Amino acid sequence: MENKETDGKDVKYYRLSEVEERNSFKSTWIIINNKVYDVTKFLEEHPGGEEVLREQAGGDATESFEDVGHSTDAREMASSMVIGELHPCVEKPEMFLLMPLLLCISLRMTGTSLPNQQIQRPYRKAQAGGQTG
Repeated sequence: MENKETDGKDVKYYRLSEVEERNSFKSTWIIINNKVYDVTKFLEEHPGGEEVLREQAGGDATESFEDVGHSTDAREMASSMVIGELHPCVEKPEMFLLMPLLLCISLRMTGTSLPNQQIQRPYRKAQAGGQTG
């Protein structure tokens, strides 16, 4: 878990592996649109039944949640169960491939520059499957 402060609020980031461990009756977490929800106390109250949430426990429920077409009230209720967000890079290696591009954009916006080889190195490592060299 990692914390980041944005707009005065402390955002907790969870790895996918941490969410996957929370798939029991004692602790049930799901992911919807990269936000992590603790739905443990809501299991018995869920209008669609407890089993619907249990099937998604420890994983990404975005598609199922959106397919049902939840109401505004349901979305507001769900927002009270958010405990954090899925970490944007750790479990998604494709994000690592975008890092050099994001670095270039960031550097250009700030007027800073780096030698080309420093920008290329992370991309080459990602292409090699994260191996150093």
